[in-house]
Amino acid sequence: MDDAAKTGSRAGGVLAATCISTLVVNANTSAVSILLPAISADTGTSVDILQWAVTGYSLVGAAVIVTSGSLGDVFGRRRVFQLGLLLFVLSCVIIALAGTGGMVIAGRLIQGAAGATILACGMSLLSVANSGDAQLKAVSLWGAAAAVGAAAGPLAGGLLVDATGWQGLFWIDAGIAVVCIALTAATVGESRDPNRAQTIDYAGTVLIALTLTPLILGVSMSGAWGWFSVATLACFAVTIVAGYAFIAVERRVAVPLLDLSLLRNRVLVGSTVAILIGAGTINALMYLLSLYFQDPATLGFSPLQAGLATLPATAGLVIVAPLVPRLAAKVGGRQTVGIGFALTTAGFVIVGFTESTWAYPLFLLPLVAIAVGMGLSNGPASSAATAAVPGNQVGGASGISNMARYVGAAVATALAATIYGNVISAQTANGASSGDALASGLTAAAWVMAVFSFLGVLMAFVMGRHRRVKGTLQDAAASAAATTFTLPTTATARPSSIT
Repeated sequence: MDDAAKTGSRAGGVLAATCISTLVVNANTSAVSILLPAISADTGTSVDILQWAVTGYSLVGAAVIVTSGSLGDVFGRRRVFQLGLLLFVLSCVIIALAGTGGMVIAGRLIQGAAGATILACGMSLLSVANSGDAQLKAVSLWGAAAAVGAAAGPLAGGLLVDATGWQGLFWIDAGIAVVCIALTAATVGESRDPNRAQTIDYAGTVLIALTLTPLILGVSMSGAWGWFSVATLACFAVTIVAGYAFIAVERRVAVPLLDLSLLRNRVLVGSTVAILIGAGTINALMYLLSLYFQDPATLGFSPLQAGLATLPATAGLVIVAPLVPRLAAKVGGRQTVGIGFALTTAGFVIVGFTESTWAYPLFLLPLVAIAVGMGLSNGPASSAATAAVPGNQVGGASGISNMARYVGAAVATALAATIYGNVISAQTANGASSGDALASGLTAAAWVMAVFSFLGVLMAFVMGRHRRVKGTLQDAAASAAATTFTLPTTATARPSSIT
């Protein structure tokens, strides 16, 4: 085999390993909300506690997503990528064997670190294994795999709960990850960034976790503790102190986790907040509907039926997103973001009028509105994040937006779960039927998500003008993957390579 053939073979192996692992990670992530009622029934752990299986995953991902990429640059991308896959296998086994909710949550925390590592290092491996048009094609395929995985997860989870029990998803995912480990070992060469400083901002990683954990704990427990209780206020105080400590550390370290100077860029800040809101509201929606649709007091769907019922939101988002870059190229990115969040707001407002007598068809219109709105806003916001900075800062801008997705998912899901649970408890105590209490909980959370979505409309004005995409296939793939990861677009100020 000549050198060109060997290079092609290696690039093909990298593409297969990274795309398969990304698809599995995203499918696993989006499936878990559908599984929560089944896990609750088997482990005897309340869904209120099990929401940490969702929020904890995102919390750890927020702390690790940037650091794992840095670890790959310093210690070897293949090595860290395989470590991520190994952790993913371990987490799947822990969850599949779990007899308690605590073990499920512990496994999901490990899985949060594993998933973020696989995404960050997989993207880097793919970039260095290809160049020119081949690189753009490979990155586009990776983006498509990320989008398909996120859309297919709830349906796959519902199918497997009925066929194998909820544990089946994790056993299958563990097996696929083992195959990816072997494929990576056989086909992927090691690579590092020789120009990068060898220091890693471990302190920043820890402080991100210390900032988010007490915040989410305080929000989650506010119903039991009270918003102004000593315990809740102490959690918020720790968040504030840790946040200030994070800023102080980032100003002093040689290679910061977060380049604070980037936060003076108005377009980047506006697009990052838009990304945070978009990721937060869609994750909160999927969490709420997964529970509401399966509750016997409301629609009483099976896990498979619930997966099918949420398909307009997941698959619809993926179908719409690739069509968005052409619209953004014509009317402008911020205008498209504003229109998208306006539609999302309208969708949540409709959900805000839910009654216990609603049949599933009444949810279709708001689900489609939210899906189309998310599709319109996610891609242009992600594109703006990398289009607004010089080429040497694209990696930093991408890291900020990727972290924002995890932060938004963790905080918004925790807030929605808290509102949902607190309203249900209050309504039940006041003598409301189970169905009416559940509907009240859903409407209260939906109105809060509508407010956040409207703030996304305002972010479109904050973003201001920036370079427009050309509407190419590459832009379509980046837009489709924008719910998961920021990919470069034709508007990106390009560095020497895509990272």
